[in-house]
Amino acid sequence: MAINAKELPEIIESKDVFVGDKKAPVTLMEFGDYESEECAKANEVVKKLLEEHKDIMKFNFRHFPLTKVHQRSQKAAEAAISAAQIGKFWDMHVALFANRRNLGTTTLKLHAKDAGINRKEMLEELMNGTFGQNVHEDIAYGKKIGVTEIPTFFINGVKYTGKPTFEGLSKEIIAASKKTKASKKK
Repeated sequence: MAINAKELPEIIESKDVFVGDKKAPVTLMEFGDYESEECAKANEVVKKLLEEHKDIMKFNFRHFPLTKVHQRSQKAAEAAISAAQIGKFWDMHVALFANRRNLGTTTLKLHAKDAGINRKEMLEELMNGTFGQNVHEDIAYGKKIGVTEIPTFFINGVKYTGKPTFEGLSKEIIAASKKTKASKKK
């Protein structure tokens, strides 16, 4: 029996998941990997940026697992997308970084539960690679726009080339906000 496209649930992809004020003039986008120590450090910077600039920025995390180095990062990314299906991406995102040294497929379900995510289908989705293609689409998009290492940040679509420090990113976010406001006045 053929499945009608209208019967398939729409997948909420990582490109459509934002944390922060949806109307914010600045979008900070990061390409990262849940097993990466550098990405975990950058995640702490992002949390601080979201607190400090909650009125002017929103954040979008895109998956770029370095599977040759971090074998479990692919499934962790899939778990985050699974959590996004019920509006719990950020909760899972935080849990994954907090448990980055223990990201086996079955433990991902436990991390989800600890983050308040109770999706019965999550383990099955992880075993079947349900959201694997979504992760590969993030990787392909990242490569297309010049991502060669992680973490890589973009501010309103412009690649940030400095170190991902609070001071450096904050300065650029404020500048991007002023630029956006100036262009709206014209």
